[in-house]
Amino acid sequence: MNERFETMLNWVAHLPFLAEQKISPPLSASSDASFRRYFRIQVTNREGGGQGELSLLKGGDSGVENSYIIMDAPVEQEDCRPFIRISEQLLSMGLHVPKVLAQNLEQGFLLLSDLGSQTYLSAMKSASESEVDRLYQNALTALITLQSKGKKIANTLPDYDARLLDTEMNLFSDWFVETHLNITLDKIEQQSWQSVKETLQRSALAQPKVYVHRDYHSRNLMVTASNTPSILDFQDAVQGALTYDAVSLLRDCYIAWPEEQVIEWQRAYFLQLCAVNLMHKNEWSNFQKSMDLMGVQRHLKASGIFARLNHRDGKEAYLKDIPLTLDYIVSVGAKYTELTDLVRLIDTKVLPRMSDLT
Repeated sequence: MNERFETMLNWVAHLPFLAEQKISPPLSASSDASFRRYFRIQVTNREGGGQGELSLLKGGDSGVENSYIIMDAPVEQEDCRPFIRISEQLLSMGLHVPKVLAQNLEQGFLLLSDLGSQTYLSAMKSASESEVDRLYQNALTALITLQSKGKKIANTLPDYDARLLDTEMNLFSDWFVETHLNITLDKIEQQSWQSVKETLQRSALAQPKVYVHRDYHSRNLMVTASNTPSILDFQDAVQGALTYDAVSLLRDCYIAWPEEQVIEWQRAYFLQLCAVNLMHKNEWSNFQKSMDLMGVQRHLKASGIFARLNHRDGKEAYLKDIPLTLDYIVSVGAKYTELTDLVRLIDTKVLPRMSDLT
């Protein structure tokens, strides 16, 4: 048991509303691509307990076991304040997200409500077509809620501007192409790459600006008994392009669906956008292209992040997710002449080099 883990346990044990409770040893709940870790604890009300906040939250019945999540976010690498602030905003919109029950910002610990352990990704591996469709329709409806109700407060978030879009795409060239594949772009390829980035930037910045979760996909959505998914990992929310979260969901880096199905969900989402006046029905074709180009930007970023997670953070498992991101880029890029050079680069240099590494 390391010193930080002991510090975390001591903090939880001394929370006033847990003082008379029996707390189980923390078990790993999940980890993500950041430096954050999550632990699940079971808390049992002892006989004669239930005098504090736990009693108010859960009714105070002795012997009742309740589950909580501890977020461990080292202050050297992570800042818990955006998580707390955005959690409050999303809860105010009626979305299902973890509630912050206790906080220690000096040491980087939060105690959260537990939203369960079944992600969309795990559920869909054994779900029927109709069940998958229901999950996606629910996720898209929740996204509409985020975008429509969040419209008035989106400007309180960091702006998903040209600089940030460019920084993200440079992860592809810096970490994936140069570091992971050891490929050096020649002068013409560098010029083409710059042109591609500018095309994707222009498209993203031309879209209506909304509240963007920024990582809205099957690993960050939890199955619930209701029709509303629980939403996790929202602390990096920004004000940005309308289609960003939708393409993150529909062209997920961790699971793929037939293009006909993606278009069907895309159409359903578009009609919901029209219903809340975020789109107009005569904008369908432009909407499709905007989402396509937004997806290419995201998948360029994702492939770079996966490579960085391997080389910088020692998280090799993410390398297996790179091929799907490249498949998306090539299949979508083939539809647009302005992405021809990018598709050529991947087909002629990136994919052959990846084959050499396997």
